[in-house]
Amino acid sequence: MRHFLDFEKPIAELEGKVEELRRTTDAGGIDVAEEVAKLRDKAEKLLAATYAKLTPWQKAQVARHPERPKCLDYVAGLIEEWTPLAGDRAFADDAAVIGGLGRFRGRAVAVLGTEKGRDTDTRVKHNFGMAKPEGYRKARRIMELAGRFGLPILSFVDTSGAFPGIEAEARGQAEAIARSIEAGLDAPVPFVATVIGEGGSGGAIALAAADRVLMLQHAIYSVISPEGCASILWRDAALAPQAAEALRLTAEDLKRLALIDEIIEEPVGGAHRDGAATIAAVGDAVANALEPLLALDGPTLKARRREKFLDMGRSAVA
Repeated sequence: MRHFLDFEKPIAELEGKVEELRRTTDAGGIDVAEEVAKLRDKAEKLLAATYAKLTPWQKAQVARHPERPKCLDYVAGLIEEWTPLAGDRAFADDAAVIGGLGRFRGRAVAVLGTEKGRDTDTRVKHNFGMAKPEGYRKARRIMELAGRFGLPILSFVDTSGAFPGIEAEARGQAEAIARSIEAGLDAPVPFVATVIGEGGSGGAIALAAADRVLMLQHAIYSVISPEGCASILWRDAALAPQAAEALRLTAEDLKRLALIDEIIEEPVGGAHRDGAATIAAVGDAVANALEPLLALDGPTLKARRREKFLDMGRSAVA
């Protein structure tokens, strides 16, 4: 059964009527095809109109949609000969961070990502995509491995942020994130990151300090969640919609501020309505972003990447 967001209720009502008429046709043999076609057309127009003017808070809800394709969906759809790698060689394996080797359109690559999970069991297994220090140390290990063997790095980011628990802080959460960012900036190979859902705080940038940062149309990318921002500024998480406006977390805002490089269009109604088409579009965008980077050597890649991120700071100050 399809999950509808609060602002999609009018669409849900129309699609419910379409389904009800279809069942009437199946049960009684009554021909209501014309009425069904009219309602379906009305629902499609309403869907397109609604998604053409989403607020930042509504985009945050779409980015978190439970039926939206997850990291492992992209791995399954885009990566062949997938071989997962586990552990940070120091403490444990963190299932929130996915890492491994495979082939992307025939080319050997290293793959990283954050996995939220799709149902209760997998969400608990992957800790809702909130990585602990060992997850970021695993990411660093795989980035260094990619550099050693000359493998381009692809990452798929979808996390509300790093795990905020006491045990994570005790094991050096901030240091692990910083080292992961450092490994990304220092990788002597092409690095393409894609924000596929939520890009939350340092937990996201730890896997996105890349040559090219792509972002799905209805994804979000921010230093903090709207709820967290509202709780800090106004002591009221219910003011999250206002915080979302102020944070400039949408793909359009970030592209305008030159914090990301490309926006990948989603199907009408969001990625959750057509996961296969979304994954294919991401694959094409990643391939296009990767191609010109393959011609550059390691020192050039590192120098350009360093300048790219330093320029963000200069632009912000200016």
